[in-house]
Amino acid sequence: MNMNPSNFLNPKFPSLWHGGDYNPEQWPKEVWTEDLRLMKVAGVNALTMGVFSWVTLEPAEGEYDFSFLDELMGRLGDQGAHVILATPSAAPPAWMAKKYPEILRTGPDRVRRLHGNRVNYNLASPIYRAKTREMATKLAERFGDHPALALWHVSNEYGGEDYSEQTRGAFIDWLKAKFDGDLDKLNAAYWTAFWSHCYTEWDQIEIPGQPYSETSIHGLTLDWRRFSSAQTLDFYLNESEPLRQLSPDVPITTNMMGTFEPLDYWKWKDHVDCFTWDSYPCFTDHPMETHDWVKVAFIHDMYRSFKQKPFLLIESTPSSSNWYPAMRLKRPGVHMFECMQAVAHGSDGAMYFQWRQSRGSQEKWHGAVVGHAGAEGTRVFEEVAEVGARLMEIAEVAGQCESSEVACIYDWENQWALRDSCGPIVGEKGYFLECLDYYRGFWERSVQCDVIDSDQDFSPYKLIVAPMLYMLKPDVAERLTAFVEAGGTLVTSYLSGLVDENDLVIPRGESWPLERVLGINPEEIDALYPDERVRIQTQIGSGTYMASRFCDIVRLRGAEVLGTYAGEFYAWKPFLTRHELGRGTSYYVAARTERAFHDDLAGHLVAELQLKRATGETPQGVRAINRGPFTFLMNSTA
Repeated sequence: MNMNPSNFLNPKFPSLWHGGDYNPEQWPKEVWTEDLRLMKVAGVNALTMGVFSWVTLEPAEGEYDFSFLDELMGRLGDQGAHVILATPSAAPPAWMAKKYPEILRTGPDRVRRLHGNRVNYNLASPIYRAKTREMATKLAERFGDHPALALWHVSNEYGGEDYSEQTRGAFIDWLKAKFDGDLDKLNAAYWTAFWSHCYTEWDQIEIPGQPYSETSIHGLTLDWRRFSSAQTLDFYLNESEPLRQLSPDVPITTNMMGTFEPLDYWKWKDHVDCFTWDSYPCFTDHPMETHDWVKVAFIHDMYRSFKQKPFLLIESTPSSSNWYPAMRLKRPGVHMFECMQAVAHGSDGAMYFQWRQSRGSQEKWHGAVVGHAGAEGTRVFEEVAEVGARLMEIAEVAGQCESSEVACIYDWENQWALRDSCGPIVGEKGYFLECLDYYRGFWERSVQCDVIDSDQDFSPYKLIVAPMLYMLKPDVAERLTAFVEAGGTLVTSYLSGLVDENDLVIPRGESWPLERVLGINPEEIDALYPDERVRIQTQIGSGTYMASRFCDIVRLRGAEVLGTYAGEFYAWKPFLTRHELGRGTSYYVAARTERAFHDDLAGHLVAELQLKRATGETPQGVRAINRGPFTFLMNSTA
C-alpha cells in the first residue's frame, strides 16, 4: 500500500471529493443561495466552475468580468467547499470567431468550420493559443492563491484533429524533427518505394486520411496520429503554463475520456499533477451487465496506474446522459455501485456532470443532481446525498494506493497500428476487447491489476499480460526478455511482435526479437470469417474450447506445448505454449478464444504464481477490492 501526503489530489484538502460541474452563470442569484443550501444537504464539498464560461468572463475583447467567480468562490469557501477552476478554452465565444475566423477548426474535407458546438478550434492557431494563454493568465492572477481553490481544470475533453494549412506545416516540421531533416530516412521508414510514393521534397507531404488524401502509407498515418496527440499536449502545455508559473501550489489536471483513441494519455503523465476522467458507461438496449462494469474497472485501473497514485472521477451522470441511444435510468443501487467502484479502484471521490439541469440547449435533458423535477425528495438527489454520506464515512481511503502484482499492457500506438493495418482483417481488430477478456479473469478472482503501456517499467510485477502486442517499440522485446529471465511471467498472443515503431514488418526468421523469450516463431496466421470456429484442446481448465477470428500457426523453438488445434489443416499444431527462460516463464496463446479460456488461464496463473487476492472465493460477478483499511465487495450482477 502506497500512502504519503503527495498522493492526495491536493494535500491541503486530504479528503474524498464529492460534487460536480456547476454553471451558476445560467441562473439568477436567488438560485445560487438555494444551490449552496442543497450542496450541504447532499454532502458536496467540491465544485467545478468556469468550464464553458468564456463569454461571461470576457464578454468583449479585453473586457473582463470575474464577479460571479469572486462571489461564489468566496461563498463556497465560507461553507467549507473547495473549487476546481477551469480555463474556458473548449468553447471560444462568438465574438472571437467572428473577428478571428482562423481560430476555427478545418475538417478532413479541408473546409473551415463555422462557429458553434465546442472543441471547434484550430490547435495550431497562434491567435487562439495567445488568447487561451491570456485567459489562463488572468484567472491565475486573480484566483491563483484563493483559499477555496483546490485544482486547476485546463479546458475540457481535448480531442479532434485540425486539417488546416497551419497544421499541415506544423506536421511537416514535426516530421523534419523526427527524421533529422533527412527525407531519405523518412522514405526508408515508410517504405515509400511501394506504389512509387517516394517524397523528394518535404512540401509534397499531405495530411493522411479519408476522404481525400493518402491512406496507403501506414507509417505516415501512424505518425499523423502521434503528431495530433502531441499537438494537443503542446496546446495544453501552452495553456497551462501561466497556471504553473503564477499558481505553483495548486495542482493541475485536465479531464480525459477513458481510452479515447486519438490521444495517447500516457504521454501526459509527467504534465498533469493528477489524472481525472469522465466515465459514462452506456445503457443501450439493456440494463448494464457485468461486462460493462469490467470495462469501467479496467479504465479505472489504468488511471490509477498512470501515476501509481489516486485519480479522480471528475464527471459521471447521477441519472442518465442525453447522448445515450436511449436514456435508460440507473436502477436503484446502481449509482452507489458506480461511485464506490471508482473509489475502490483508486478514485479520491465522485463528481458529476452536472449539478443543476440546464433549461435549454443541447444538454437540457442530461442528468443532474438537481433536476427539472426538483431536488429534496427526488430519487436522484436522495441517492446522491447517500453517496455523499458514504464518502464521509470512508474518508480514510483518501490518498491510499494499493500495489499490484499483475499488469496488462494496453498501448495506444499499438491500437493505432492495428486498426490501420490492412490485414489479417481490415479495420478494427478487437484489441481493447481482447485486453479486457484477459483482465476480466483476474478481476473475477479479486486480483488487482494495473493497466500500463509497453514503455513502462515491468520490474514491479510478477506477471505481465500483453495480448496482441503487434508493434514492438524500441527495446520492448529486450525488456520483456529481461523481465522473464529475472523471474517474471509473460503472457502474450497472436498478432504480437509483427511490426516496428514505424509499422515496418519485422522479419520472422532466426532473429525474430521475441523468439528467445517465447520459444516459438510465428509462421502464418489464418483469419477466420466471423461465424467460423476451430476447436482447441489444452491441459488447462476444461480442456476444450473454441477459437475464432485469428489462428496463428507457429514453429516450436524450445517451448513446451500445452494445447493444440483440433481442427482445420493445422490440427495438432501448437495453440498454447509454455517456455522457461532464466528464472521465469512465458506463455503464448496462438488464437482468439472464448472468454472461458481466458478465465481458466487466469485461474491457472493465480494458483501457479500465488497471486494475492483481496479475499477468498466470491460468487460469480462479485469482486473484492482492498483499499486502505477497507474491503469493498462489488456485486455487478443484475
